[in-house]
This record gives sequence, C-alpha cells and structure tokens, in this order.
Amino acid sequence: MQSHDYVIVGGGSAGCVLAERLSASGRYSVLLLEAGGSNWSPWIGLPLGYGKLFYHPRMNWQLQTEADAALDGRKGYWPRGKVLGGSGSINAMVYARGLPHDFDDWEGAGATGWGWENVEKTYQAMETHVGTDGREVGSGPVHVQDISDQIHPVNRHFFAAAEEAGHPVCDDFNSPSAEGAATYRINTHRGRRDSSARAYLARARGRANLRIVTHAHVARIGFEGARAVSVTYHRRGRAVTVRAGREIILSAGSIASPQILQRSGLGAASLLQQAGITPLFNLPQVGENLQDHLAVSYFFRATEPTLNNDLAPLWGKIRAAIRYALTRKGPLALSVNQCGGYFRSDPGLNRPDQQLYFNPVTYTTRVVEGRRTVINPDPFPGFIICHQPCRPTSRGKIAIAGADPMAAPLIMPNSLATEEDRAAVIAGGRLCQDLVRSKALSGLIASSMDPTDLREMDDDTILADFRARAATVYHPTGTCRMGQDAGNSVVDPSCRVHGVSGLRVIDASVFPNVTSANTNAPTMMVANRAADLILESA
Repeated sequence: MQSHDYVIVGGGSAGCVLAERLSASGRYSVLLLEAGGSNWSPWIGLPLGYGKLFYHPRMNWQLQTEADAALDGRKGYWPRGKVLGGSGSINAMVYARGLPHDFDDWEGAGATGWGWENVEKTYQAMETHVGTDGREVGSGPVHVQDISDQIHPVNRHFFAAAEEAGHPVCDDFNSPSAEGAATYRINTHRGRRDSSARAYLARARGRANLRIVTHAHVARIGFEGARAVSVTYHRRGRAVTVRAGREIILSAGSIASPQILQRSGLGAASLLQQAGITPLFNLPQVGENLQDHLAVSYFFRATEPTLNNDLAPLWGKIRAAIRYALTRKGPLALSVNQCGGYFRSDPGLNRPDQQLYFNPVTYTTRVVEGRRTVINPDPFPGFIICHQPCRPTSRGKIAIAGADPMAAPLIMPNSLATEEDRAAVIAGGRLCQDLVRSKALSGLIASSMDPTDLREMDDDTILADFRARAATVYHPTGTCRMGQDAGNSVVDPSCRVHGVSGLRVIDASVFPNVTSANTNAPTMMVANRAADLILESA
C-alpha cells in the first residue's frame, strides 16, 4: 500500500494551493487526488471561454438541486469544476476578497483567528496586483488584474446611474472600504485565467515529492480508532487504498467534502443509517449550514452598441481573436462580468447588503442533443443588470443518497426560507429599479427582454419574478463550517475535524458564513492560511 505524508482529496481552488504549499520544502511527500481530469483546454485558459465551460460535460459536473419550493418548485443547475483547479478553472474570474465584517463575523461565530486583521495579511501575501499600465504590486502567485482600461464604453452609463442615485464610485473593489460602482478585478495573468491550478500547482508539478492522480473518485476515509489513516478511491474500475502518515485533507468543495465525510461514517447517525452507512462518529453538522448567493438578471435591449455588436457577427469574432492573439487584450481577455460592486439598498444600513453586476452583453441558451449550451451573444445591442443579496440567512443542506461514490448528491438549498431574505430580494430589486429608471440608464434602454419589465414592478412582482427566474451564482459554502465544538460546527479553527485526529477539511465548506461577494478568492485565502497552520504544527 502506498503511503504519503499528506493525502489531499480534491484538486480544486483550495487543493491546488495546499499541494504546492505542503510540497514546497521537499520535506513531505504529498498525494493530490482529483476526481476530474486535466485542466488543459483552450477554453479554460481563455477568459471569455467561461461561456463554453458553463455546460461542458467533460469539465463540469453539471449538478442539479432538489426541487426548491421557494423558487416555484424549480430544480437549480449548479455547475462545478470537473478538472484540476476545480470551479476556479471554469468560473467568471471575479476576484473578490469580501468585506472586513464578513471575516469578523467568522471570528464571532467561533472561527478564532480568522478575523479581518489576520486574513488581510494572508491576502496580501498571496496576491500580485497588476495595474492598467502593467505595473505589479506584491509578489504573490495569484495575479489580480485591473481591467478598467479595457471595459466596454457602454459601462459608463452604469457609473453615471450609480452617481445619479447617490451611490459612490469605488476605485478598488478589494479595498477594505469598498462600496459603490466598481470595475471588477479578475484573476488573470497576461490575458490568461490565473486559477490556483495555474498560479500554484503548475509550479509544483515537477517536484519529486508531489504526485497527482486525476480521475480518482474517493469512496471513503479509513480509520484506526479515532485516527484517519487511509483513503480509498476508484480509478478506471479499480479500487486503490493509500495511507497518510501525517494527515488527510479534504478539499473537495462544499458539495463533495461533506459527502465524503458521510460515506466515511461521519455525520448525523440517522442520515447515515438511512443511506446504509455504519455511523462511526456522530457529527450532526456535516452537510448542514449550506449557504449560497441567489441572483436574478434583468435583460434589456440597448439603444447604442454593446459587446453584442462586437462578438455576435463572425467578423467580430475574427477581429477579437486576432487582437487577443497579438496583444492578449480585448473582450476575449476579460470576464463576462465587467462592472458591479457592493451597494446599500437603503442609505440607513450600516453595511452594503447587495452585490450588483452590470454586463454589456446579452445572450441566450439552447438545447443541442439534449444538452444546454451557451450560444452567440444576441444579434442586437443589449445589457444585463443583476443583483444578489450579500449575506443570506437561509440555510440548506447536502446529503448522500447512498454509499455509491459516483451517485449524485442531494442538494437542498432551502432558498428564501427567512423573512430577512425575502425582504433583501425586494430591496435589491428596488435598487436595480432605481438605477434603470435614472436619466443615465433610461436613455440606454430600448426595451425590456424579460416577461415583466423591471421598471414597472411593485414589491410583490419583484419577489414573484425572483422566485420564477432567480438562480445560484455558484457560491455554495458552509457545509463543514468552522467553530468551537461538534454541536455547532464540523471543524475547529485549525480546520481539524472534531472528535478525530489526522483529518482536516480545507475548502469553502469551512466558511462559517458566506462572504458578501464571489467566493473563489476567500477559498484560496483559506487554503493559504490553513497551510500555514499545518506547517507550523508539523
């Protein structure tokens, strides 16, 4: 039986960071197991290739939730990365640290040492900020690109509308005091996606003490007494068991990490028995506390050219491709999400409660051979404005359907379960309504593309429309959350699983609360900070 000092389960945004950090000294042998395949694909490296990855069966797990009563009984589509780099290899690359109070709330929830004062230092160590002139600040492996010189000219109307409505304009979306309309920073380097697979794992691949195994579907963790000692995975029809001399680290993400714990006998005893699993350690919080950002997009035809005009026609695609090939700039080098920011839906609030997106493009999807796929931008000018409440209070859960490691999980979002969340939806709709009714944006609107025009909605219609059309923004977190004891959490502030030794969970599932915006940057931060804790204890 093979043995390694550290066995990392999951080569996603967190796992790639951990593999590089733990193997860097050469003192420890590290095995990285990834259920998906290689991250080599031109669509992954190409920033605007995001549209091709959204429904790609080879690079996307294409998960589906259970019917969500609050969303008119609809089943949600949850894309998850099926390659090295995980969802960080297929996402829209918005780099959002989160707001300081997000992490102070983590500490208040029992994640001692994870307040803003500490995590800010981790962010600073992992980042290199690249200005519009190419000047770099910092020396971290993750490149954070300022694209404000490349965004489409139509975005100027969004900034003007924000100012007209009394909201500030923010120069740096990742500053501690970020609020108002901003150009999003994205994690790209020289015009290519800079996921953790590229920023971290690529530079560790040649190390003799690091082994990477893809297409490895982990079935369970093995224990000797209360110590985790082995991992069994399936690959190409064969079961393989490996031992960990020091620790096993689950970094399979907020969906898969709780499933692996449950299949290994850690979880609520009643759930495990129902699934045919012998309970070993009663940890009722495994799979609980699921949080996510829900958003709705409002589509409008525009009165002036947008990105649709540049990318819908064949000649426009050719021109953009030539520009990208020669300069690594232009629309193909950008995220689909160009502008947005943190906003207060009410000036009396003490913190921003809504994240907005403003995209200078509209698009549709179609079904090809039974599979949804993103097609061309629309053949007319258009734009999207979108809102998501920053800190939802509803809680869902993840559960296994049985012992089969290949079986799809049961994802139960439990959306809009609280009055606070329903009120936040209406507040976000009103915020967007104020913007599109402004002089700055109303002149850009030719017509609404939605069943109901946002400009005419009352509170009840805003909520009903949200129930009918809202979808995840792909930020599931919290299902193995950090805390002080097994009664309210799964791992301690060092990410060690309560009640056992030799086992940690390090990924977005340990977030006590979802951060106020996109979650990929905080996930890499958690992995970096947790790596420090592991190396200190070693």
